[in-house]
Amino acid sequence: MAEGLAKLGISIPTLLAQVVNFSILFGLLYLFAYKPIMKMLDARSAKVKEGIDQAENIKQQAAHAEEESKRRIEAASKEGQVIIVRATRSGEEVRQQAQQEAKGDAEALITRARGEIQRERDEAIGDLRREFADLTILAAEKVIDRSLDKEAHRQLIDKTLEESTSLQKG
Repeated sequence: MAEGLAKLGISIPTLLAQVVNFSILFGLLYLFAYKPIMKMLDARSAKVKEGIDQAENIKQQAAHAEEESKRRIEAASKEGQVIIVRATRSGEEVRQQAQQEAKGDAEALITRARGEIQRERDEAIGDLRREFADLTILAAEKVIDRSLDKEAHRQLIDKTLEESTSLQKG
């Protein structure tokens, strides 16, 4: 067999030396290259896994924060609606109170105005009666050409006017 290998150009001592050299090189590469590369790849894999875990954790926290913010927004919206309802009720109460006060003021003003009108009417009637009595006395004096008792005639005229007023009312 050694001859057959020699014909092929293979020398057994060289082949053995190459196998030993290859085994030593393989062992050295395994110890000094393969193990550190594998450790580095494992560390990198662990970092990637840790990054994925952190990303998943951040994703969950973001979802939780979004859920919390939605809940707070809903609560704030409900609170805002309650405040709006309260403000509307309060405004309605103020409006009704103002309306009642305005009605009361208007009624008081109307009552005062009616009293004022009645008083002025009574004063005007009284003035008119006095002037009428004075004119009547003056006319009677001129007619009879003598002085009459003004007070007695004024009482007579007032009595006549009162009787005519009571007849008109009845």
